Amino acid sequence: MTASHSDSLVVLFGATAGAYGAKLGSDERELILLVWQVVDLHSKKVGTLHKSLVKADNLELSDQCREVSGLTPEGLSKAEPLDRVLQQFSQLVASDLKLLGRSSYTLCTDGQLLIRQVLHPEASKKNFLLSDCFYSFYDLRKEFHTCYPNSAPVKDQTIKSMAEYIGLETDETEEDFGVWQVKTMVAIIFSMLSETCNCRFTDPETVKYKYETGPCSKSEAVDSETVIRARGLPWQSSDQDIARFFKGLNIAKGGVALCLNAQGRRNGEALVRFVNPEQRDLALERHKHHMGSRYIEVYKATGEEFLKIAGGTSNEVAQFLSKENQVIIRMRGLPFTATLEDVLGFLGPECPVTGGKEGLLFVKYPDGRPTGDAFVLFSCEEYAQNALKKHKEILGKRYIELFRSTAAEVQQVLNRYLSTPLIPTLPTPIIPVIPPPYTIAAGSIRDCVRLRGLPYTAGIDDILEFMGDATADIKPHGVHMVLNQQGRPSGDAFIQMKSSDRAFLVAQKCHKKMMKDRYVEVFQCSGEEMNFVLMGGTLNRSGLSPPPCLSPPAYAAFQTAAAVIPAEAALYQPQALLSTTRTPQASAAAPPTVTYYPAQAAQLYMNYTAYYPSPPVSPTTVGYIAAPPAAVAAAASATHTPMLPQPGALVRMQGLPYNTGMKEILSFFQGYQYAPDDYNGLIQLNDQARSVLQAPKEWVCL
Repeated sequence: MTASHSDSLVVLFGATAGAYGAKLGSDERELILLVWQVVDLHSKKVGTLHKSLVKADNLELSDQCREVSGLTPEGLSKAEPLDRVLQQFSQLVASDLKLLGRSSYTLCTDGQLLIRQVLHPEASKKNFLLSDCFYSFYDLRKEFHTCYPNSAPVKDQTIKSMAEYIGLETDETEEDFGVWQVKTMVAIIFSMLSETCNCRFTDPETVKYKYETGPCSKSEAVDSETVIRARGLPWQSSDQDIARFFKGLNIAKGGVALCLNAQGRRNGEALVRFVNPEQRDLALERHKHHMGSRYIEVYKATGEEFLKIAGGTSNEVAQFLSKENQVIIRMRGLPFTATLEDVLGFLGPECPVTGGKEGLLFVKYPDGRPTGDAFVLFSCEEYAQNALKKHKEILGKRYIELFRSTAAEVQQVLNRYLSTPLIPTLPTPIIPVIPPPYTIAAGSIRDCVRLRGLPYTAGIDDILEFMGDATADIKPHGVHMVLNQQGRPSGDAFIQMKSSDRAFLVAQKCHKKMMKDRYVEVFQCSGEEMNFVLMGGTLNRSGLSPPPCLSPPAYAAFQTAAAVIPAEAALYQPQALLSTTRTPQASAAAPPTVTYYPAQAAQLYMNYTAYYPSPPVSPTTVGYIAAPPAAVAAAASATHTPMLPQPGALVRMQGLPYNTGMKEILSFFQGYQYAPDDYNGLIQLNDQARSVLQAPKEWVCL
């Protein structure tokens, strides 16, 4: 047998201070042991077996490591650090090859974890380069399965199972840890080289030297089994930083897509596409590994999500990104009158732009107006670094921000500006506010369930999937997410069931059932208890605590009063103010939408959390909820169609602090007079609300 590019194998085995076996490298623990031996593929001779301890920065060993390896912190403290051990490795391998009369070799390991999940990530964190031999290796498990197709699947193989399959008799207890593994692997290789098998090591695994940038088309097919979502990234992270975090794994060309928020700024998330599902599965094992001092969450994602962020259709962008292996810099804050010559002059001769003017791409609105953003291409890292030094220097009368960027970010920014504005235009139709036909449960009947401990990423769809068959017993609009003061999920939710018996069965069946990676507690409760929590109160083992913003009499009564809302808020359809996610089937059959407000949730004396709309099908807060068909019919049969008295009478506020309430908004507009009489035909206001609007200097405590 011969290899395609080398005449020897170096059988390599290693261990870390933490997990062993299938979880090797998943806990970020450092390498503490390397054992290796050279195998001549032609003469079937072997070199000297070498064993070397590695001194880790953290000498604390896990219980599993102590038990399996027999190593101690005292012994490791006398060893050399990893970079020195790898230098010795190269020298000793070269010496053994010379004795065997060979010149080239390829590594052979038990699986891929040692190379991809241990050596490459650790070398990257410690800022030293691995030699070329660590970028190509043979996975003994894959080669064994190719040679013996009837053996166990690759993922279930171990050194011991492979030895047992071919009838090798070995005693693991007779040898030191690591020595037995290497000797057994060598014996397995010799068995595979026999005439009966005649296996050939011709297709080595490879590790990419660097991440390759490139464009992605929306028409491109992306396998969902190759995409992950990374969350918790530092806002200044670039695609190269993310590629470094996943060092050792092969990311597809142009496979890093940084996500942007509604304002076009990075939100700390990225979608990463790998070359195959195997690499994606290894990436998921890096969940909560660290980038600097921050831990990064890694979850599965879909190809559709990746294309939504990274895919593009603009020919201008495709032409701009057609130059491969370029460093992309984003410029923000450019004067609207800035020209190509102005930008090139700002960058100067010390950072020449690739292709001159062709290496500049201005971001514009659909009507051709400049946005103040531009992207620039540089042929090397040195030129890009020189450009970044000009961060916040002045062009004209404005300072310019410069950031590292990616091809996916170029696509994303252009898609946002060219397809729809970042701030959507509010619709013109005016819909009256009508009373809600759906009411929130009240009373002591225990026909509700409370879900506690939900993942913060859980949505309505996740809850419905969690409920399983019991979903059919949920009342219409009966799922209520509890949000915190920042308008984010608190981990709690309430569900209204059709009867107390159904609520009891759900609590029994779903209590401590897993949702994603967390178990969820499910308790039966009453509608009254649910209302207390949704209004800002607490429900625990000590009993009920009233919402802090309600007076005791109001707390005890919970009267259903007429809704008290600001006039302006009632004039918009819900789609203008709250984006909802619905299934295609539901969207196709959905009736026209009318805005209405549940009376229980519209009292002035509410907790701030109540002013944040819950996710879809949750009508329990002062939000914007689709009315049922009966409500639409009532609105359609109105005798008149109210219109605004004049254009421009309404304003939309964006960028409010998350804890902003009604009082802060009214205070912001103090001194401006409202004209509620103009809206009398549009909505019904009680005396208290009318006094707020007519006399803005006399504020009501919210």
